[in-house]
Amino acid sequence: MCGFVGFADAVLAIDKEKVIKDMMDTIIHRGPDSGGTFIDKSVTFGFRRLKIIDLSEEASQPMYNEDKTCVMIFNGEIYNYQELRSELQDKGHTFLSNTDSEVIIHGYEEYGPDIVHKLRGMFAFSIWDTKKEEMFLARDNFGIKPLYYTQNTKDNSFIFGSEIKSFLKHPAFIKELNKNALRPYLTFQYPVLDETFFKGVYKLKPAHYMIYRKGKIEIRPYWDPMYDEKENSLEHYVDKIKETVAESVKYHRISDVNVGSFLSGGVDSSYITSLLMPNKTFSVGFSDYEKIFNETNLAKDLSDILGIENHRKFITAEEAFEAISTIQYHMDEPQSNPSVVPLYFLAQLAREHVTVVLSGEGADELFGGYAWYETTPSMGKYKKIPNFIRRPVSLVCKNLPKNRITNFLVKGGQRVEEWFIGQAKVFEEDHALKVLKDEYKNGPSVGSITKKVYDKVKDQNDVSKMQYLDMNLWMPGDILLKADKMSSAHSIELRVPFLDKEVMALASQIPVKYRVNDKNSKYALRIAAKDTLPIEWANRTKIGFPVPIRHWLKEEKYYNMVKEMFKSDISKEFFNIEEIVKLAEEHYTGKENHARQIWTIYVFLVWYKKFFVEL
Repeated sequence: MCGFVGFADAVLAIDKEKVIKDMMDTIIHRGPDSGGTFIDKSVTFGFRRLKIIDLSEEASQPMYNEDKTCVMIFNGEIYNYQELRSELQDKGHTFLSNTDSEVIIHGYEEYGPDIVHKLRGMFAFSIWDTKKEEMFLARDNFGIKPLYYTQNTKDNSFIFGSEIKSFLKHPAFIKELNKNALRPYLTFQYPVLDETFFKGVYKLKPAHYMIYRKGKIEIRPYWDPMYDEKENSLEHYVDKIKETVAESVKYHRISDVNVGSFLSGGVDSSYITSLLMPNKTFSVGFSDYEKIFNETNLAKDLSDILGIENHRKFITAEEAFEAISTIQYHMDEPQSNPSVVPLYFLAQLAREHVTVVLSGEGADELFGGYAWYETTPSMGKYKKIPNFIRRPVSLVCKNLPKNRITNFLVKGGQRVEEWFIGQAKVFEEDHALKVLKDEYKNGPSVGSITKKVYDKVKDQNDVSKMQYLDMNLWMPGDILLKADKMSSAHSIELRVPFLDKEVMALASQIPVKYRVNDKNSKYALRIAAKDTLPIEWANRTKIGFPVPIRHWLKEEKYYNMVKEMFKSDISKEFFNIEEIVKLAEEHYTGKENHARQIWTIYVFLVWYKKFFVEL
């Protein structure tokens, strides 16, 4: 894990060396071990390094090819670098280090943009080609590593990097709020748009690359995680899962520093841990809520069974609230998934012992692990009624008061494209519009956002459609973004073996009946996991990363803290104060459970205060 920043075609008179150093300093947490720069008339590169593979100075960046006509800055890990290195050496390339980074720049020399097809790993990088006078930037298949860019500058210069906060140090950058981002955020809980909460600042999409040349940007996709089911036996797929996931873990353990594992009580992290067999595992829970918000006992029990040393931490409400501003600073954009809080402290705990950790992100999206993907027995029976009956019932119930029965009947007559927006749904869209001031109601609708994704999988089954949507929105926008930002906040590298393109190639072939059925979710994966896990861990129902925010917001101290923020001048800019204070009061008095809505608004306000008032 490292970090980089850069800019090109600066017209504004600036001290490039000072500016790039200031930008690098804002992301020093991503790479505290060393830094390096490259400056010429056209581009300026800055790099911060966390030493993982080849700890020597020869592996430092920026990195060059043999004749120094190409220069590169890179964040991530290339797990098949040894095979690529041999291939490139056979073609006459000379290597100066043993690092994985160097295969990218020589690979670019040899294959041009097609190098992205050969890389197996997580990556974001930029290569300046002095011969072509153009920049090549790319992001990995799943979006594990972030890459932001903008031309919203006083001189139309191009700025890019691993974190948006570094842009604030560039004198040409125009810091403005993207008013269209707030409306969808209230429903999705994470920044779902390609344009970020900073106007004119964009995320390069996963599995895309960019060519930048003299102010012009060209972006192209190079991969798409489509499902293409192949009929075969359950035993065949179970065996292939065992083989492929074990191989991925083998690749992901490559390191010249200590490697540990995040461990909850679920099958995903447990399976990774049982294959990795690290020296240490790490788990967190919440003080005062151990019985209902604690999987650390399960993690400790499995660690004991496997003979691994387990380290645990219990987080207090006070610690959590004190950390929110820092967490949102590191996230760059508002992120109200409550699990970002324990993840922050989990990475902090792990950093006391190791520099690299493996984690279980991605298994649910690839293998079908979320409850949303399952059809309940009652819904299964209801859907046996012809759709020409269910559809009109759904339309009628949509206008009736919402309760368990009407919600069931509405969903039962809808296509999946109409009701499933991903793993998070905080505010209903009409409610989001009710709490927002008019100026912030003009963002894109939820349906317009999901339609762009669903249109690519019109002929797929419902489960595959939901998984595809999650892999394109939820996973890069929420799961992977917070994993990267919270681990990098503590100078630790987080690796995700399930999110490997060979694992995806296998998962894409598995028939839906072996992903989700009436017996279990992640059906084939769970059977495969029984090879190395006790059966109770392989079969355990998914809990997620529960956080006791609904209890915290009923405590007078935190209720008053939130209410004060809701009534602040900052809040009046965005929200109808009476509406949001009412949410807080109804929750505090126990009338309703509005915890997620309150938290989502509060987190946004904390984020806005940090970036637009304090910085």
